[in-house]
Amino acid sequence: MAWDTEGTKRRILDAAVSEFAAHGPDGTTIEKIAKVSGANKERVYNYFGGKRALFARVLREELAKVAQAVPVESFAVEDVGEYAGRVYDYHRERPELTRLLRWEGLVFDAEVPDEEQRRDYYGYKTAAVVAGQQAGTVTKDIGADHLMMMILALAGWWSAVPQVARMIAGPDSEEEHARRRASVVAAARRLVSSELE
Repeated sequence: MAWDTEGTKRRILDAAVSEFAAHGPDGTTIEKIAKVSGANKERVYNYFGGKRALFARVLREELAKVAQAVPVESFAVEDVGEYAGRVYDYHRERPELTRLLRWEGLVFDAEVPDEEQRRDYYGYKTAAVVAGQQAGTVTKDIGADHLMMMILALAGWWSAVPQVARMIAGPDSEEEHARRRASVVAAARRLVSSELE
């Protein structure tokens, strides 16, 4: 019987996403991840190294997923509001990424794993804002980097602190999520509007 190496790796990564999102890299163990995945911990170490290396791999893969699911090229031609709405939808449907990023911010004091590579990842998003600024569709009153950070925060913060969203805007419901998404879309459009310049 052949060993399903790729299937085992996938189960380990899925278990690691779940464990790291729920407990952070310091709140779980390789042994727990191995148990949840149905693999032995030696396989986890052999395939992914230690816990920090596995956490970095998980985050790298989750960021690749959102980049593929919510692409952006240029706010000269793309609607920033609809982009923000798609980001909101993604985080609502997959809150693990937001949780992983929050854990990363708590655990790493200095440079994070893959930081240079991830600067490039965020750089293409900022370049979409720059393209909009050059075309006159996005305000130049705020730097492109700051605008992108604000758009991502506007869209993602709802799932980052769901308890605060519930206390301020009421309990989750499809109607409430539609209302939140509409607010995110409208706010992102106003934020980048160049009409006041």
